[in-house]
Amino acid sequence: MMEIAYVYLSHMIHIIDTDHPWDVYSINSGHTEVISCLEWDQSGSRLLSADGEGQIKCWGMTEHLVNSWECTQSSSVDGDPIIALSWLHNGVKLALHVEKSGSTNFGEKFSWVKFSPSLTLFGGKPMEGWLAVTVSGLVSLCRLRGRVALADIAFTSGGNIVVAATDGRSSSPVQFYKVCVSVVNEKCRIDTELLPSLFMGCTTDPGRRDKYPAVTHLKFLTRKNSEQVLLCASSQMGSIVECWSLRKEGLPVNNIFQHRSPVVAEKQPMILKWRILSVACGYVILSPTSRNIALRCLWLMIILLFSGLALAFHDGSIQILHRLSLHTMGVFYGSSGSSQRVGEEPAVKRQRAGGPTLHFRALQFSWTSLALVGVDNHGKNTHLRHLLFLLEYCMVTGYDWWDVLLHAQPSMVHNLLEKLHEEYMRQNQVLSTRIVAVKASLCKLSSATAARACDFHAKLLLIAISSTLKSLLRPHVLNTPDKSPGDRVSEICAKNTDTDIDKVMINLKTEEFVLDGPPLQSLQQLIQWVGDFVLYLLANLPNQGSIVRPGFGFLQDGASLGMLREMLVMIRIWGLLKPGCLPIYTATSDNQDSMFLLFCLLTKLWLCSGDESHPQDPDETLIDECCLLPSQLLVPSKDWLPINDGVITKIQSKHQLRLQFGKPYTLPGVNPNAQVEVFRSPASRRMDHLRCLHLGISPTEDSKACTRCGCVTMLRSPNKTSAMRQWEQRWIMNCLCGGLWRRIPFHTNIKTRLPENWGNVKATRISHCE
Repeated sequence: MMEIAYVYLSHMIHIIDTDHPWDVYSINSGHTEVISCLEWDQSGSRLLSADGEGQIKCWGMTEHLVNSWECTQSSSVDGDPIIALSWLHNGVKLALHVEKSGSTNFGEKFSWVKFSPSLTLFGGKPMEGWLAVTVSGLVSLCRLRGRVALADIAFTSGGNIVVAATDGRSSSPVQFYKVCVSVVNEKCRIDTELLPSLFMGCTTDPGRRDKYPAVTHLKFLTRKNSEQVLLCASSQMGSIVECWSLRKEGLPVNNIFQHRSPVVAEKQPMILKWRILSVACGYVILSPTSRNIALRCLWLMIILLFSGLALAFHDGSIQILHRLSLHTMGVFYGSSGSSQRVGEEPAVKRQRAGGPTLHFRALQFSWTSLALVGVDNHGKNTHLRHLLFLLEYCMVTGYDWWDVLLHAQPSMVHNLLEKLHEEYMRQNQVLSTRIVAVKASLCKLSSATAARACDFHAKLLLIAISSTLKSLLRPHVLNTPDKSPGDRVSEICAKNTDTDIDKVMINLKTEEFVLDGPPLQSLQQLIQWVGDFVLYLLANLPNQGSIVRPGFGFLQDGASLGMLREMLVMIRIWGLLKPGCLPIYTATSDNQDSMFLLFCLLTKLWLCSGDESHPQDPDETLIDECCLLPSQLLVPSKDWLPINDGVITKIQSKHQLRLQFGKPYTLPGVNPNAQVEVFRSPASRRMDHLRCLHLGISPTEDSKACTRCGCVTMLRSPNKTSAMRQWEQRWIMNCLCGGLWRRIPFHTNIKTRLPENWGNVKATRISHCE
């Protein structure tokens, strides 16, 4: 889930999750001066903050919770304000080939680019660290150090760092430096080299030389592109934005040298030179005490397959411009919530307000550029294939797909699921759990597919439990064969179609299943979930006349049914060694062999779905046998779907949402979880979805919830055995779906306490992470 960090004129840092923007976690930073820079690392688990006194602090998650942070490291350059800050590049870069978006091969759509880390350890491993630029140019940008008012940092493919700096006057040159960082005798060494500089185009025009005296913004297009830069100069009467590109150009050689040196005549010398690409002007009356444009460039194609940038003006409007030509593509009026595309006439002519207007102080795009977050001074016709392309990109890179879901309407969910499945089946299928998580997130957007969201969440848990149980198996001899014991179990169960579970067990080497009693007993709740899940599926088989009911997706999923069948066989063998680990059923007959009955019915259902391309409907005999199950065994109720009260489930109405910190938002007259109420009782007990334990109606233990799917689990582990500890350690950083954790109190009526002057303070910096 994307995270946002921002600061106010006080020294507090506020961190929010974009799907729960009202849930604010505030950090007393301890900075003695106003915070000037915020910078996330690539994973979103660490945050850098710097202030006007030269202090830099590194913040990290406490217990991997997005709403719990602590300072882990700090450094200081006393008395020298920090104006630019960046993490060192780790050398990972993925290229997205827009022209091949219609290809069926992920390898053609996305490719890894050779990109060297900024600093390496032994063996080429990237070293972690950060780089800061101070007002006095302390990075030793040149021999004659001068005042630096604005700076930005970018990286080259060769592992070098490029720093752009200016003293804030438009009449002064914008300097560029190449910075090389290395470690010599366990000490950091920084070498700098002067690169070609430039003068802003507005200063070379006699008619505009004095019109824009101050440079207010300096930004590279992206951190990984040091050859294109954006500059903004302003005055009280307006602003101008210039886009520059660094190009190689031939150096003219005098004829005298061409005749004397044939080599020079054949190969013209090349030099690097900055060329202006485009210019955009804005004429808006601005406040002299505030910056008039909040600038942040897009690095990825948007809906129309191009990049752009967002400009926030002091009248409250936001303009989206093309990255290179700077042509206006759309305008958003923040005060009214209306938007206008190029060529469209405004529906209502806006009236100029007499008092101070609401305007944005900071803007930030998400990774896929489909969501724009802004903080103000007081506190889409998308094509299906474009969304599909971006979802695939998120799957490959690991970026969060929250902003892509903002553009997926409920009517598009079914087609997106089908297309995504078709594209994935053509690949090598190494992202099996990630695509299930993407499908689960998509299905929650529509009430018609909410039941399928239940199935995908159950499948994530099923895959995790299966891999955990198989990992307990050990070969009985040291010279292990090519296949692991878990693979042999899968192979034997796939070949043996017998409905008698005891006959299937004969072909397995029981020596590989010999385990100590404590590990098996500690995993009983996971084993119980598998047993209850099989019973629920079979008991509801006669009622699956509609796709709305949960479990429908498993009826023709041969791989999942086969996985359940394998686990029943393993549980049966372990039950002979440790009867206490077996799932507990409430039977109407004392001599009822529940495991034998369930395996028999499950095998028959699995045989019907053996051919996934042409699955068969269950025959009448199997349906009749399943109809008798509720009279033979007590069918448990299932808490299917974790409740997610995030903004993603409320923004599909196409209406503007006005959110307030500390106050959860609900649509008037609409239950935010109406689509899942059919899958849970009104007074249902809270579940620990990872440990498969009931927490009761009013749990007293501190818990954490997933920011993506809403999955809830206890913060502290009640288990002491190694087997269950290993299971819990798998989810210490991320949820089953890959989402991040946030702490939730055990009292649901606790409200977030905010400063009394919350509505009157102004935001000064904003940073984001996916």
